[in-house]
Amino acid sequence: MRKLGHLFGFPLLSLLLCVMTGLSPTLTSAAMAPPKINLDEFDRSKQTVQLPNGITLGYVDIGPRTGRPVVLIHGYTDNARDWVPLLPYLDKSIRTILVDIRGHGLSSKPECCYTRIDFAYDIRLLLDRLDIRDADIVGHSLGSLIAQTFAEYWPERTHRLVLVSSTGGPHAACPAGDTKPMDFASEIVKLKDPIDPESPWMLEWWSSPTPVDADFLRRQRIDSARIPAKVWLAVLQQGLSGNDLQGTLPWIKAPTLLIWGGKDPIFVDKDRCSLIKALPTAEVKIFAELGHNPFWEEPLAFAGVLQAFLRAEH
Repeated sequence: MRKLGHLFGFPLLSLLLCVMTGLSPTLTSAAMAPPKINLDEFDRSKQTVQLPNGITLGYVDIGPRTGRPVVLIHGYTDNARDWVPLLPYLDKSIRTILVDIRGHGLSSKPECCYTRIDFAYDIRLLLDRLDIRDADIVGHSLGSLIAQTFAEYWPERTHRLVLVSSTGGPHAACPAGDTKPMDFASEIVKLKDPIDPESPWMLEWWSSPTPVDADFLRRQRIDSARIPAKVWLAVLQQGLSGNDLQGTLPWIKAPTLLIWGGKDPIFVDKDRCSLIKALPTAEVKIFAELGHNPFWEEPLAFAGVLQAFLRAEH
């Protein structure tokens, strides 16, 4: 495994001081700009493992093997690289495991099956292979539904749970309101192979309300375009639609943090309401000016909230 300092091209001491003091790296004498992430090095660090159920998963395993395991689960049509903007700001003492969920990145892309329990069971089998008994589970968007499911079915293996840009599904106490979510499904059902990563649809799908590194977004578009159209549709129909999320949310036992961007076009007010109603003891953080991917847009601020929760005594 390559040294993390080489991976990001940024002095680890400066980053550690930033994390400890809460200062932005832009304010240190060691660096006048945010850390430049070496995406080529990150991509080359990815490994694959075949699970007992026949699925091959791609993953990146960073940090000391004795560190507290933190599993980061990306969203729909993303991959493990999704979390790269956040990594320079995370505590270097933790063991960070970034997963390509089935159908994405270097992982298997079978014709089926893509329910949330299928995804969650893959994560469980990966932790078995890595000899990890329990971990902090962090999921974004579709990954948050996977993280939720993991915490519900394997509470003894979930230390803390973080759901980012998530939903609790329909809830009687949460009316639709005036904010309408982005209608992405109607465009996805039209996709045909080969998918053009520079099409207007893909540019919109990978847009952000605040500036994000252009090369990072370009690589993400290219990788998502490599996902077969039938897999896009299968995940949409099986993993994102028709889930009884409210019915299983009470099974969660782990301390939980809920994070959203206030300008998220996908999961809007009714989604936030439904999850907060279902998990009344959860901590909640809303970044009012950010969108669906707050850890891309303000990774330092996001890391501060995340790490304060993971370090807290519950």
